[in-house]
Amino acid sequence: MASAYPRELLLSMYRKMYLIRRFEERAAQAYQQGKINGFCHLYIGQEAVAVGVTEALRPDDYQLGAYRDHGYPLTRGADAGMVMAELFGRATGYCKGKGGSMHIFDVEHYVLGGYGIVGGQIPLAAGLGFASRYRNDGRVTVCYFGEAAANQGAFHETLNMAAKWFLPVIFLCENNRYGMGTAFSRVSPMPEVYKRAAGYGIRGEPVDGMDVLKMYEAVKDCAAHCRAGKGPVLLEANTYRYRGHSMSDPATYRTKSEVERERKGDPIPKLRQHCVEQLGIPESEFEKIDAEVKSTVDAAVKFADQSPEPSLDELHEDVMVAPGEPDVKPRERVLGMKVEWPRWPGAQDYRVSWDLEPREQAEEAEQKAGLKQPARA
Repeated sequence: MASAYPRELLLSMYRKMYLIRRFEERAAQAYQQGKINGFCHLYIGQEAVAVGVTEALRPDDYQLGAYRDHGYPLTRGADAGMVMAELFGRATGYCKGKGGSMHIFDVEHYVLGGYGIVGGQIPLAAGLGFASRYRNDGRVTVCYFGEAAANQGAFHETLNMAAKWFLPVIFLCENNRYGMGTAFSRVSPMPEVYKRAAGYGIRGEPVDGMDVLKMYEAVKDCAAHCRAGKGPVLLEANTYRYRGHSMSDPATYRTKSEVERERKGDPIPKLRQHCVEQLGIPESEFEKIDAEVKSTVDAAVKFADQSPEPSLDELHEDVMVAPGEPDVKPRERVLGMKVEWPRWPGAQDYRVSWDLEPREQAEEAEQKAGLKQPARA
């Protein structure tokens, strides 16, 4: 049976997943060598989520996530050397080495950061969604967060607001089953996060986060839902991380047999097998991609290793943005490339085009819920 997906799409998915895997393996090696300091959270095992998302979206849709964030910009064409340099804390990194592993921003590709505070990015996603609806720009925002963040107050507040205002946001829970070292089912009476969508009257559903094609289809459908003005979606990607919570976590709370069992569902060889069997793509094609990716990652590590550390003169720079201060364009600053930079709204964009809380809708909702009190005589 022939594959329903174009060859180019499938090979792009494979290349991106393998790039993330090799990048993270080298990051782990560099951390053990003392070249990366602080926290370092690896995305190994979860590659199908980010790649499926990116392939299903428009290039100018927003993405933001938590601190397991190295893979997000790599799916969108970020320079691997500059991402690695950021992990190394070098001046050639995307944030001049000041953000590090947990705070990678690639504004050029609409990846607006990793955030170290659990759930801290969720309200920001509502802000991006609000801006998109306000400006009617047709964009969708995807907000990645871990299952443990669903127990934060910001999650409830944000989904309540996003549902009320029909914001075009896909709240994407990457449920890898463990909040740091604690199984999520031990701390949550409803471990299926997507079921919480019912409390906000929005669409919620699970998806196999270990299958890039299922991720692609789910996100493509959810994005169409958002663009049609039907409001936000709570999408739960059931996935698994093969390493500990961070590089300092030995993951002794999981059995070896559990990890080995989950590795049988590795999304990368699964896609490779699909391509070989359904499209007849020869193994030599994948061997070529593997070699190219390995060369890219080797070059990224070398670039980061040879890059300078930030100057002490930069210590107090980039703390506040002065009025009229131009954007710093990372690839232009580091690589001398001319880049297409996102256009941010100006005064001409600030026009009220929709009513936040139409009184008639509120009164109708009250009546349906039986909350409307009869008028007194």
